[in-house]
Amino acid sequence: MGITIAPFDAADQAAIDEAYRIGAAANDADLPDFPPFCRQRFTAAVRHPMPGSLRLWTLARLDGEPAGYLALDLPQLDNTDNADAELVVHPGYRRRGVGRALHEHGLRLLRAHGRKRVIAVTVSALPGGVARPEAGNAFAAATGARPALAEVRRRLDTGRLDLAALDTLAAGARAHATGYRTVRWRGATPEEYAADVAYLDGRLMADAPLGDLEWEPEQVDVERLRGRERALHARGRRGYHHAAVHEASGRVVAWTLIDLGPSADWHAWQQITIVDPAHRGHRLGLLVKIENLRYVLDHESALRAIDTWNAAENQHMVAINEQLGFRPVDAWTDWQLTL
Repeated sequence: MGITIAPFDAADQAAIDEAYRIGAAANDADLPDFPPFCRQRFTAAVRHPMPGSLRLWTLARLDGEPAGYLALDLPQLDNTDNADAELVVHPGYRRRGVGRALHEHGLRLLRAHGRKRVIAVTVSALPGGVARPEAGNAFAAATGARPALAEVRRRLDTGRLDLAALDTLAAGARAHATGYRTVRWRGATPEEYAADVAYLDGRLMADAPLGDLEWEPEQVDVERLRGRERALHARGRRGYHHAAVHEASGRVVAWTLIDLGPSADWHAWQQITIVDPAHRGHRLGLLVKIENLRYVLDHESALRAIDTWNAAENQHMVAINEQLGFRPVDAWTDWQLTL
């Protein structure tokens, strides 16, 4: 029968289940320290895409058996020349042409939608670090893609957290943050902060190091922020937020987020941390990160590990995370292919 490829969508529960099982097998084989591949998160990604995104899903079968899937994310509001790709092949069906067939099918779809570039991410081992498969890098290079941004995942072992040292860091940060106060919330952003948080969210791709990636800053408003929150809620995510408010203006000028998924109460992701450029130099990023870390630990008693990613060149944020106890685990590469 060979390799067959067919699209699927939110109405095709059987295909969603088959793709989920492929993702779960790949997750277990390639990233055994990750939390289990979350069924709710995966299903909701098919049924509830992020606002301003067209998501195309494709399932590959080898001799009739589900063998791989491709998810293409096509931004509709900005970055309309670009796309993100997630290509996953079941460990039992690798090196048999499935990945290549999905890649070639994806290129046809991207050209049909007028896209000029596609970005995908691979994982590999750090020198002296835990073993990781090297096939992803080799496959990306073989397609003609170029490494555009080097990132490192770091993990905080909360059982080794030095709380006294954390308190000392927080006191030092507060001493530099005169004229600012911190606020916190769980879940959806309170209405009085929503416009400022949307602005900060939109600054991320303008302020974060992007290496050679060609990616425009996103135009995030309150409507788009609320759409993202609804999509994350459908995925079962629960978020913990801290922000710094500039007392003279009443504006939120720094913000950080830690969130957890429904499949593993022992694990969380340290997500965005951003400070408005006009308010940098007051250690607000460090302050909100520390207070938010305390916040989530107070409410999530089973939490043992928090993962975060930083561009290798983002030395400022890397230094903050390492002060908090995050340690390198593996390397991640953003590859960009020009069509």
